[in-house]
Order: sequence, then structure tokens, then C-alpha cells
Amino acid sequence: MANVNYFTKSFMIETDIIIIGAGPCGLFTVFEAGLIKLRCHLIDTLPIPGGQCAEIYPKKPIYDIPGYPEVLAGELIDNLMKQIEPFKPGFTLGERAENIIKEEDGRFCVITNLGTKHVAPIICIAGGLGCFEPRKPPIENITSFEQRGVEYIIKDPAIYKDKKVVVAGGGDSALDWSIFLTDIAKEVSLVHRRTEFRGALDSVEKVNKLHVEGKIQLLTESEVIGLNGNGKLQSVLIKQKDGNITKDTDHFIPLFGLSPKLGPIAEWGLNIDKNAIEVDTFDYSTNVPGIYAIGDVNTYPGKLKLILCGFHEATLMVQSAYKRINPDKKLTLKYTTVNGVNGFD
Repeated sequence: MANVNYFTKSFMIETDIIIIGAGPCGLFTVFEAGLIKLRCHLIDTLPIPGGQCAEIYPKKPIYDIPGYPEVLAGELIDNLMKQIEPFKPGFTLGERAENIIKEEDGRFCVITNLGTKHVAPIICIAGGLGCFEPRKPPIENITSFEQRGVEYIIKDPAIYKDKKVVVAGGGDSALDWSIFLTDIAKEVSLVHRRTEFRGALDSVEKVNKLHVEGKIQLLTESEVIGLNGNGKLQSVLIKQKDGNITKDTDHFIPLFGLSPKLGPIAEWGLNIDKNAIEVDTFDYSTNVPGIYAIGDVNTYPGKLKLILCGFHEATLMVQSAYKRINPDKKLTLKYTTVNGVNGFD
């Protein structure tokens, strides 16, 4: 990972933009802000930059980043860290943004749960899904097998080498991991309650192709309803239209997404709709002047929760932030091939 100016504690940090959330969108905001000479400081509850991509699924392949036919989530974060290194951002990691206070001079003061204060005229909320936890299937004894064959996230695919794996779910994560694990696991089964999937059409086609080739056992209109084993998972009970079946397996991975909770953000006076922050798509500003929201944490008509969409939102957001900070200056957008990336000379 690239060198980074990790924050060492002091009483107060002053910057141009406080970014709450150090995931991909928060990191890319640093780059876009740096191009127009705005400094950034990021706050994140996780101990490392990268958000879910670094902490939860660093080995998960991502297919919709322009210029990368395929890139692992962890590699994407490494590249973003290298990209922002010239702009020397600050980081407050392992702390949660708890309160916001409006200062007399119009700036915001963001205080973390550990009392660290950050002051800036602009706040960018890039907190992804906020505080989150995996959605667990309603299986009575599932907690007994957690870390004993049941995993809700995949951090290290190597543990599935030459193992039998049952994945459950119908979204992108279930599809992508099923595809990825065919090159690692001894046997891969994908269980889904419906015949249609919610994931990308290309991924659905790949899964169907691998099923025809005998590399994935596809069980649709099916549901895992029971787990069996003696101290460690040995089999799953699957409900199907024609009756229940028992399938031997070493691992059961239910990938039903994350249950998002905004946490303290919900108390900051922002307009909230279904656990997401409402924004104006002109510049992704919230109802509080000077506070913006980008990435999965925001909502607007036509919203797509994709990393590349968050990158676009970050780009427009920093242009608006510059005008708020420098109302008397004219900002002329230039291509990076003209400007170059020279940091703060």
C-alpha cells in the first residue's frame, strides 16, 4: 500500500474538506479536490483506508471500473491510495464521526467518538452504507456454525481451496463469488429462492455457462433451511419444490447483502429517505449548505449504487465545494493531461 499521512492525535485538525468515509469514493474525492488545490482529511471507523473493499472483500473481483476488465477490490484501493499520495491527505482512522457543530465563522466542526475535532468549511459524507452488518438467513442454529463453516463475507478465498462450498443469494456478490470460487474450490453450489437473479446480466450468463459445463451446481427455487455438523459444518438442508435434500459441504456462505444503519449521521438534521441521504444531483449537496453526500450513502431519482457513479458524484461535488470556499475566484476546469498532478507546490 502507498505511503499515507496517517493522523497522529492532536487537539484539532483544520482542512478544506472533511471526508467522512475512506472507501473508494472518499479516496477519489481527495484526488479530484487535489487537482484544484483543496486539502482533505478523512475520518473512518475502520482501522485502514478502503472501506468495505479493504476490510470485507479485498479479494472480490470488480468488473465495472473503466479501464480495468477485472480488478480485485483490494488492488483498486491500493491504486487509489497511490493516486492520492501526491496530495498528502490526512486520516483519522478507527474513530466514528459523532457530532457536527457549526462554528461562528461558518465552518463545521466534526467531533469523533474519541473527541478528536476536525474543522473545515465543507463536509463530504462518503460513508457507503454507513454502519453495517450482514443480513443473516432465518436458520435456527446458524450462529452455532459461524466461523465453523458459515461465513457471511469472504476475506481470504484461499480457505476454500479444494473444499465443497454452498453459496446462497441472488445478487452480484453471490454470482461473482460463485464464479470466482470455481477456480479454487473442489465443488461450488449456488442456491437461490427464485429462477431470476438480481445481478449483472453478464454474471448471470457466466453462472449459467459454468452450470452447463458442470463447474457450478445451480439450485434455483431452493432455500437453505438447516445446518448439520458436529462442532463444524458438514451438510446443509435445502428446501426444494419436490422436497428437501441434504447436501454435504464444508462451507455455507449466505450473501444476502448488508443491513445498513446510518448511525450518528441520522441525527445531523439531513433529509433522510430509507437510510439514505437525499441530495441535489446538480452538485450532490444536501439540505444543509456546505454538506454533501456521495456514493452509496446518498439517494436521488435514478440512483445506481455503483463505485463508478460515486466517482462521478465526487467530481461534481468538489467543483461546487471550491466555489463555496472561494466565491470570488473563477474555477476553470482543465484536463489532467494539461494540469498534471504535482501535489501542492
